[in-house]
Amino acid sequence: MAIRLGLSLPQARQYDIGRDVPGVARAAEQIGYESVWVYERALFPEPATQGLYGVPGLPWPDHYRGVPDPLVTLTLAAGATERVRLGTGVLVAPLHNPFQLAKALATLDAASGGRLTVGFGTGWSLDEYAAAGVAPFEERGRILDEVLDVCRAVWGPDPVTYDGYITKIASSVVGPKPAGPIPVLLPANSKKALTRLVDRADGWLPVAMGSDQLAEQWRQVHDLAAERGRTEPIRVVARANTQYTPKAYDGDDRAPFRGSVGQIVEDLAAHAESGVEEFFLDLQSTTRDGQELQDVAAEVYEAVRTAGL
Repeated sequence: MAIRLGLSLPQARQYDIGRDVPGVARAAEQIGYESVWVYERALFPEPATQGLYGVPGLPWPDHYRGVPDPLVTLTLAAGATERVRLGTGVLVAPLHNPFQLAKALATLDAASGGRLTVGFGTGWSLDEYAAAGVAPFEERGRILDEVLDVCRAVWGPDPVTYDGYITKIASSVVGPKPAGPIPVLLPANSKKALTRLVDRADGWLPVAMGSDQLAEQWRQVHDLAAERGRTEPIRVVARANTQYTPKAYDGDDRAPFRGSVGQIVEDLAAHAESGVEEFFLDLQSTTRDGQELQDVAAEVYEAVRTAGL
């Protein structure tokens, strides 16, 4: 079975959002990609009070400056396409009011004809939590659980009622409803997060950072699912953060998905041996504009299919 491929939409600062997002989304659909994806970065603290991913001293990449809102970006893509699925990889759920987020996602799914897949995460930026003002960083897991509960309620039949920590919904009609079930994916970097994934989500959203690591993580998900008696299949979509270069990278310490199109395809093949059958590629950080992103995306897709993946 051929692997399923998605493509991240252009959200970095070098792109023209109004022009490049619809253009890249249309091109991805025409090329053959099955999905398009967005991520969330709410702000860029300057000077940084916290390192990237919370690692002291690790600088934030420049392309995190001015990242557009993920749902507005997906809405632009939805209006420009007919077939591709629309994914968030990921939305930092606790930065959002749970009720408003659930309603916005239902509206986008209804408007797009049931094409939405939602990836939720908890994030790591203290500055983003302070700016959002929904809940403190220390309560991120609790708020993610409430977002999952509220989405289930709002997306379900009327009347909707909910009495939670920060969300209170009196008996109400809440529409529009999603066009179909919205798959919810979660990353999982701890035992608690893995348990939430197995118990509450439709699928797993890892970052592909090494073929052996991905295979081991996937085994852990399977093992915990068996331990907890889950019988429903777990969908998995792996994010591949690429650093594309026109020429092959010849260093001995080449990181996964860093290098030429051929090297990116080699890394996809290695990661697919883990049993993961769906990936989305983030090519945007090293392409200069929307047209170059489309050209590289087309070249990668053709090379993947030529390689029999």
